[in-house]
Amino acid sequence: VEKIEEQLASLRIAKRSTLSEEPAYLLDIDVSKPAQSEGSRFVAVSCSNKSIRVYNRETLNFLREYSSHPGILNGVRFAHACDSIVFSACSDGTVKCWDIRLATQKAVQTFSGYPSNVFVSFDVNCSDVIVCAGTEKVEKDTFLVFWDARGITDCASTTEEPLGVYSESHNDDITKICFHPIEPNLVASGSTDGLVNVFDINKDNEDDALTSTCNSDSSVSFIGWSGKDYKQVYCVTHDEGFCWWDIAQLDTEEPITLLHVLDVRDAACVENDSLHYLVGGLYHEKADRLFLMGGTSTGNIHLISCGTDGLSLVGSLCGGHCAPVRSFCWSLTDESLLTGGEDAQLLLWKPGAVERSLAKKASVKMASSVQKRVRVHSSALKSRK
Repeated sequence: VEKIEEQLASLRIAKRSTLSEEPAYLLDIDVSKPAQSEGSRFVAVSCSNKSIRVYNRETLNFLREYSSHPGILNGVRFAHACDSIVFSACSDGTVKCWDIRLATQKAVQTFSGYPSNVFVSFDVNCSDVIVCAGTEKVEKDTFLVFWDARGITDCASTTEEPLGVYSESHNDDITKICFHPIEPNLVASGSTDGLVNVFDINKDNEDDALTSTCNSDSSVSFIGWSGKDYKQVYCVTHDEGFCWWDIAQLDTEEPITLLHVLDVRDAACVENDSLHYLVGGLYHEKADRLFLMGGTSTGNIHLISCGTDGLSLVGSLCGGHCAPVRSFCWSLTDESLLTGGEDAQLLLWKPGAVERSLAKKASVKMASSVQKRVRVHSSALKSRK
């Protein structure tokens, strides 16, 4: 952790994206998976104005924008084997696939759901074979929908029908889906019903596929895998709670809960500066350590280390953003950090970097669709309690 503290302390803003004509919250970030000989080339960002923007990874020069009006685009993911293919889930009941080599606004492939589906989360498995999307609750139905993603690199503009659905394991909006980083058949899902479920999709039916159910007792906003061989699952909740489980202990007498913190804002001591919210988490393979990232309404970023004995502040990054940070992507290869926020800025932080222009951009204030949804859920949660 000391080494990470040093790395964090040395991070400086290397690049800042230019503000677009239509400023928007930057809600989700992904970087293209690097080819063997080179680093990541592209950054994709999903924005609150129903678009995806693609930038050059090193210069943050704007390259492309994809819009999906009238639907809302939720999340963004690059394919693992091809760094020019990027996916996004849409509230119109589709997952769209774009090829950034092509000068076209049309999706090269569309994965269509069922008529009532509104997708709010999705992921692509590590072998690029399966796409899975999670729906909002419509009447009494909540679905995990699966498609065969093979053939996405052929660039033939086609529409794919689902392979099938899981419909019994959640009873509210599925806010996050996260495939296992190295096991293509394992997927975790988190929901506003408080459950984090792990499935083995190689099994014949949903009952057999559900290998574990962990209850966070709150509305789940973020999930991830951690630990050696990624045998642990963790989640962050909409009311800033944190849960961490070891699913390798399922068949033993040991408890599977490693840590459960009701409110990280109280548990992580942040000196001279408060912690207002959590953005998400990251498992650092080299350090074998799980970290949470949180921030303040004024744009400061805090990195928190997780241990079974509790949480501790590792360090803070100040002076980059001037409004809440909503998304980040930490590259372990060059220890750089990308952050996006409600000030419509995309920042690239690198160890020892020197930024040419330090002009701070004006804050952008508007209610994003994600915020509206979170507000609804958190108030519903309070009334339930």
